[in-house]
Amino acid sequence: MLARLTLRHRPDVRSARKTGGLRAAALGTAAVALLVPALSACGGGASSSTGDATLKWASSYFPGHWDPVVSGSGAQFRELALVYASLTRTDEEGKAVPDLAESWEYNEKGDRITFHLRPGLKFSDGEPVDAAAVKAAVERAQKQKNSALFGDLTSIGSVRASGLDATLELTQVDYQIPQLLGERVLQIASPKAAADPAKLDQNPVGAGPFVIDQLIPGTKAVLRKNPDYWDAENIHIDDVELVSAPDASTVVSGLQTGVYNFADIVPSQADAAEKAGLDVFSQPGFNASNLSLNVNKAPFDDDRVVDAFRYAVDRREFVEKLTFGLGEATDQPFPKGYVAYDAQSENAYPYDPAKAKKLLAEAGHRPGELKLDLVVPAEDPQAEIVQSQLAAVGVKVTIKIDKNWATPFFAKDLAFSLYSTTGRDSAVQTLTAHFGPDGPLNLSTPYEPEGFREAVAKVRQTPLDAPDYTRVLQEATRAGLASKALIFTFSSPNLFAKSKSVSGLPKNPAHIDWTGVTIAGGS
Repeated sequence: MLARLTLRHRPDVRSARKTGGLRAAALGTAAVALLVPALSACGGGASSSTGDATLKWASSYFPGHWDPVVSGSGAQFRELALVYASLTRTDEEGKAVPDLAESWEYNEKGDRITFHLRPGLKFSDGEPVDAAAVKAAVERAQKQKNSALFGDLTSIGSVRASGLDATLELTQVDYQIPQLLGERVLQIASPKAAADPAKLDQNPVGAGPFVIDQLIPGTKAVLRKNPDYWDAENIHIDDVELVSAPDASTVVSGLQTGVYNFADIVPSQADAAEKAGLDVFSQPGFNASNLSLNVNKAPFDDDRVVDAFRYAVDRREFVEKLTFGLGEATDQPFPKGYVAYDAQSENAYPYDPAKAKKLLAEAGHRPGELKLDLVVPAEDPQAEIVQSQLAAVGVKVTIKIDKNWATPFFAKDLAFSLYSTTGRDSAVQTLTAHFGPDGPLNLSTPYEPEGFREAVAKVRQTPLDAPDYTRVLQEATRAGLASKALIFTFSSPNLFAKSKSVSGLPKNPAHIDWTGVTIAGGS
């Protein structure tokens, strides 16, 4: 049966080893196509693909955008990583290791970091991968009007480019930068191609392990191996066909018949996939779901109501009903075993409906009197579980679907909602997103828990290899979890199914890394 996974993390430091490897893959089906010119890094259009190892990937999160600045740092970064490489990447321990940058170092104070790029690299349009490209990528992510990344880069004040050396002048001491500037936040596009962001969105040009030959927006992408990728010798897949997965119920049959040989699946499909003889596995990750409360609005401006909600949540029900037992109950945004996980905060508010009722009564709410709207973007079984659990303690919840939910949520106009995140490679970024005064996932902006800002600043100021880094980071997690604005519930698994012809993937947390992966028998 499918094994549950935890991950252990020992972060890297001011300077990096020269290690290698990275990503890739995608697949296809469909008819009418938008052809994208096949551009070689050497300018000749030659391909090393032999056609005898094709990855056929059915994905439920096919990119809506192929411009990484617009696509942002959500789950789609895994697919964009087929085309784009980054300064760093994440290894199986969750730490930053070299990608386009072969090494880096901080100044003594910690407010400047210089990345040294690998020599001789080119984008698939022939443009050089150099410090000027890094500078352009950072500035575009900070300034492009439709950028989804500008909030992630506030520690970067400016970038100086000198040949293959990109020096980042920071706005504060921040040793998290190597963790931050990986695949999620700074996938680097050719500056020439990115001069027209709308065109780049339909014709992605990067320096990753694959080059797009054909793209049908929202439906299908066909890629071939990039012979000029810096770690091409460890990419054993020749061609990739990436398609938007059809109805979830048909994915397993598609894997059985060979239409696909790799797919992300939902927990309800895991048993059928295993019975079909497929390899079913879970990649470690940072998925976490929560109840989002706005403490600036009634009734959550009363701490007793907040605590009542904390005690009213039965996390086991979410795991059993939504993940078929394959997920994990959680009360924080990090998995057990991860460096930022704070064991001292574990189970601080155990399920206790009697205590929840008592607190509500103390706050002046008799059974059935407190009525709330739970606003969500679409039908969601999570919402129904929340509704049922709160009804059990005397709170009447009405589920309201707002297709434009994102607008009031990120404007912090809602009182009560739900959110699920895939996390970030930088633990500090995860913490500030959830608990910071301007955090996008903090529905209670500008509220932040007491001492949180100071605790996060201390983490930033601590080198990742410092002996006390783990303690300092966990103290920041503890400070964040004092927040009255979020109640974490469960972690859904990153589930995948593949044919046995596809070898195992590296267990890089939250990432899909195709380095070293082979496909037997040509498919």
